[in-house]
Amino acid sequence: MLHRCKGAATLRFVLVIAQLFPLFSGANSVFLRNKNIVDRMVLNQNNAVKNLPNTPDASVLSELKDLIKKQALEIERLKKKPDLVKPSPSSQHCGPVENVSSYLQQSFLQVALTRVSWLSIFLVSLSLTALIVNRFEHTLSRQIELAFFMPLLMGHGGNTGGQTVGTILSAISAGSIGLDDAPRVVMKESLQSLIVGCFLGIAVASVAHYGMGISIHVSTVIMCTLPLMSVIASTLGSVIPFLCLSLKLDPSVIAAPAMTSFVDVLGLFGYFIIANQIFHLFGLEL
Repeated sequence: MLHRCKGAATLRFVLVIAQLFPLFSGANSVFLRNKNIVDRMVLNQNNAVKNLPNTPDASVLSELKDLIKKQALEIERLKKKPDLVKPSPSSQHCGPVENVSSYLQQSFLQVALTRVSWLSIFLVSLSLTALIVNRFEHTLSRQIELAFFMPLLMGHGGNTGGQTVGTILSAISAGSIGLDDAPRVVMKESLQSLIVGCFLGIAVASVAHYGMGISIHVSTVIMCTLPLMSVIASTLGSVIPFLCLSLKLDPSVIAAPAMTSFVDVLGLFGYFIIANQIFHLFGLEL
């Protein structure tokens, strides 16, 4: 009797452990091993349990076998399903974001032909920066210090917009956001860029004036332009990916170069407009 009670306790322990295993394909071998263990334990009892249908050992064995059968049937049912992980509703309408598998299947020539058309368009748009510089050539000739910070401002715009585009594309690919979330995302990115731009504007203007000896009026222009550049870059960087999705275009190919082109043109134009207004406030003749 003592041996039979120990066997019943052991079988109950096996039953509890078997119930803790998750239902996934890799657990199939675990369930089969449990079944083999139970079969060997039954044989080792010299058929004593089989001859006593009302004993605790027989009840535990019956429950354990039923559990193993149910789990095996559930695993087979799950294996027959082709898509165990369904895309979230937000990712179903996210558009044709370029994935890794399709990229690897394309040759380098196909990738080049896909991108050269858009890059050509954006290269033409960047030529507007030359027209803007030519338009404000008189301002540059009178205040040559403005030219020192043009690369800095354009580079900052590209960096800020690049961060935003990367964040938005990653969230879209993961299914975290969709087209319905566009207004909230654009507002969030615009506000955070305003805070970052104000902080960096004050820091750069202070270093330029007190550390580099740049005039106070040009330093003020830098301080006012950096927040504007940040807001333009983040706003465009968040709007363009959603715009591409709504037009069924690939944002991974278009968003970054489009953002950079527009930020350079709009930021440079805003830079000279702000400079003219600040110089007039300081009573400088241009």
